[in-house]
Amino acid sequence: MAIPYEIFVGLRYLRAKRRNRTISLNTVVSIAGITLGVAALIGTVGIMTGFKEDIQGKILGTTAHIIVQERMKENMTEYDPLVEKIQAVPNVVAATPFVLRQVLLTTQSGVQGIVLRGIDPTREAQVTELAKNVSTGQLTDLLTPVKVKQAPVDDPQGEPQLVERPGIILGKELALRLGIFVGDTLNVVSPVGPISAMGMVPKIRTFAVVALFHSGMYEYDSSLAYIELGEAQKFFNMGSSVSGIEVKVTDVFRASEIARDIEHELGFSHGARDWMQMNRNLFSALKLEKTMMFLLLVLITIVASFNIVSTLTMIVTEKQKEIAILKAMGATKRSIRRIFMLNGLIIGFSGTAIGIPLGYAFLWLIQTFWTFDPTVYYISKIPVHVLAEDVLLVAGSAILISFAATVYPANQAAKLEPIAALRYE
Repeated sequence: MAIPYEIFVGLRYLRAKRRNRTISLNTVVSIAGITLGVAALIGTVGIMTGFKEDIQGKILGTTAHIIVQERMKENMTEYDPLVEKIQAVPNVVAATPFVLRQVLLTTQSGVQGIVLRGIDPTREAQVTELAKNVSTGQLTDLLTPVKVKQAPVDDPQGEPQLVERPGIILGKELALRLGIFVGDTLNVVSPVGPISAMGMVPKIRTFAVVALFHSGMYEYDSSLAYIELGEAQKFFNMGSSVSGIEVKVTDVFRASEIARDIEHELGFSHGARDWMQMNRNLFSALKLEKTMMFLLLVLITIVASFNIVSTLTMIVTEKQKEIAILKAMGATKRSIRRIFMLNGLIIGFSGTAIGIPLGYAFLWLIQTFWTFDPTVYYISKIPVHVLAEDVLLVAGSAILISFAATVYPANQAAKLEPIAALRYE
């Protein structure tokens, strides 16, 4: 099959004559500019997506996909039938009740305000990744009271005795801040306690640290602690009620839709919030940052497009005689315009074809050779994930900008009159 002459002529015009190598140099510079722009976009978008998914994984490792709570009440009673109803909703994997309260932790070396969660250790592992994040212990250690040595209350100087204390799991950062380790004891202080003649008295109970967890999120590791659900209900005088129900679903990106199905199943008295709604500000900021970085780096490609304009303009200036001859031989304005638009598209496709693997190579080098101290940065390597839709968006943007850069030179070439071009030849 014969190649259209526009393609043949366009390819020939990108190579300059021996007496003028400027056009060939400009062509190489234009391709290099598009290549660098595409590679920078692939690298930046891949890193931004990697960080977003890394944060998303750490959040979902500690919190549930959906939280169900009462709309009109602080606590939820008769939650077992509700758990069964929720688990019957399509695409729901598991559900478990929880208690959530703010308390103070006190030790000999410090005081820290935290969020205390009461969980069912046997069912929590089915809903969140907390069991995988627990170190120097197990989640099920909360089920067994810990025997610790403690001096008698009536005789502080007496011989220490073994007493049973309920277990508590702390975040690693929280344990470091309080200066305690597994096996130590601490006091949990609830600001809401029994009412006496002097007013409301804070409630204090001693717990033994049975394990530590490391989620990879400083905010969680420094402000969360876990105790067994029954112990939480007794400590906060909640009876048989809970704060809400945690839910795990099959597809985290359909959590919002499944949350609406749960609300429909339970009725108006219960509300369901998905993980994206609970962390809306964080993910909105990450999305905005990724979008702005993309737009800023597109400027590199736009700058490279000016090289395309200058290259094609120089070709039009040098090839006036050839263009006039083509027109005299019957070439239409559309054909002449197509020749120079093909030139720009060839530059754009070439730069994009080289830039995409170059961007992947850059990301591979970053992920392989750039390491961090995880104790300082919470990551050992830069997370990277390149989505196919991002690659298509980058490639499409580069080619579209390259094509737009051809409009002016192509129109100037199409307007050239053969008589004016050949008058002095």
